[in-house]
Amino acid sequence: MNDFQFQNTTKVYFGKNQLQHLHEEILKYGDKVLLAYGGGSIKRSGLYDRVMNELQSNGITVYELGSVEPNPRHTTVNKGVAICKEYDICSTLAIGGGSTIDCCKAIAATTLSETDNIWDLVEGKVSWKDALAVIAMPTIASTGSEMDKSCVIANVELGVKSGINGEPIRPKAAFLDPTNTFTVSTKQTACGGFDIMAHLFDMNYFVNAKKYPLQFNVVETLLKTVRTQLPIAIKEPENYEARATMLWAASWALNSFCTSGFKTQASLHALEQFSSTMDLTHGLGLAIIMPKWMKYLLDRDDSVIDDFARFGINVMGVKDSEDKKAVANQAIEALQAFIKDELGLPVHLSELGLDDTHFEEMKVKACYGQDSLPRAYRPLTQEDCLNIYQMCL
Repeated sequence: MNDFQFQNTTKVYFGKNQLQHLHEEILKYGDKVLLAYGGGSIKRSGLYDRVMNELQSNGITVYELGSVEPNPRHTTVNKGVAICKEYDICSTLAIGGGSTIDCCKAIAATTLSETDNIWDLVEGKVSWKDALAVIAMPTIASTGSEMDKSCVIANVELGVKSGINGEPIRPKAAFLDPTNTFTVSTKQTACGGFDIMAHLFDMNYFVNAKKYPLQFNVVETLLKTVRTQLPIAIKEPENYEARATMLWAASWALNSFCTSGFKTQASLHALEQFSSTMDLTHGLGLAIIMPKWMKYLLDRDDSVIDDFARFGINVMGVKDSEDKKAVANQAIEALQAFIKDELGLPVHLSELGLDDTHFEEMKVKACYGQDSLPRAYRPLTQEDCLNIYQMCL
C-alpha cells in the first residue's frame, strides 16, 4: 500500500430531526450566508421554508442564488462570487444535488481568491489556498459531494467540464435527512444511484492498481448494497431505510476512505462526456456507457475476465461456473438488464434522440487532449473511446 494522508473533517448530521442544528454550524463562521439551490423542488416540498425559518429566527441574514443548473455553469458560480464579495458573506449553504454543492464549493474558493472568475482557478491562472465555509444539505443520493474535497463545473462557452480540488472546500458540515429525498423522481433516483456505483467502479473496483483488501471489500459491499437498495428506493420512494442507506452510501463512495493508498485514472468518468457535450444527466450518461465499456474491453483483453466475473458473481448475482469468460459476459448482460428493467433507464443514445454528431470532439475530451488514457483500468486511445461511443448509439 502506498503512503497516504487521510483527513475528513465533515461533521455529519444524519436523520429526520437535525435541522435544528443548522444555525449552530452557520454561526460558527458569521451571521451572513449564501443559500444556493436548483429548481423549485425545495420550495414545493416545504424544505425551503423550514430552512429559512431556522436561519432567520436565529439572526442569520440569507442571500440567495437560485436556479443552479444540473451541470453547474461557471457563469452561475461567478454570480454567486459577486454576491459573496459584495455583502461580505461568511459561508455558503448548498441545498440540492451534487451540482448545487459543487457550485457552492467553487463559489467559496473563488470568493477568497484574487479573481472573480472560477475558471481562472480551474486553469491555474490564479492560485487559491482558502475558501468560505461550505455547508451541504443533499436532497438526492448521488455524487457524495457533501463529504469530498472536489467540485466539477461546466464551461458552456468552451464546452468542457473541469474543476478544482482541495481540503478547504470540503464541507464543514453536512445535513443528511433521508426524508428530503422522498420526492426525488424515479428517473433522478435511478441516475443518482448509478452515479454512486460509477464512483465505486472508478475509484477502486475497476482500477489499474493493486487491490488492497480493506478498501476493496468495503467498495464491493457498498456496490452490493446499492444494487439491492436502489430498486427498493425507486419502487417505494418513502421507504426510509432504503433512502437512508442510499444517502449514506453516496457519502462513503467518495469521502476519500475508499481511495486511500493508491492513485488511478477514472475510466468511466473520463469517457462520460455526454453530460457536458449533450447536456445529459451525468448518472444517465454513466449508465449508458458502463456496459458498453465492459463489453469492449472483454472482447479485446482476457486480463479483465476475472475482475468482470467476480463483479457478476458477488454484485450482480450471476451463477459461477468454470467458464469465467461466459460468467463475465453474463455479468455485463445482468448489468444492462439491471439498468433497463430495474432502474427504468434508457441504455442507448438513440432512445434519447441523440446521434454521433459530437463523437469526434468527445474522444479528444475523454483523453484530456492527449492521445490516450494510459493509467485507466485498461489504457484507452482516442479511437478506443470513439468505438465505445459508437456502441452507445
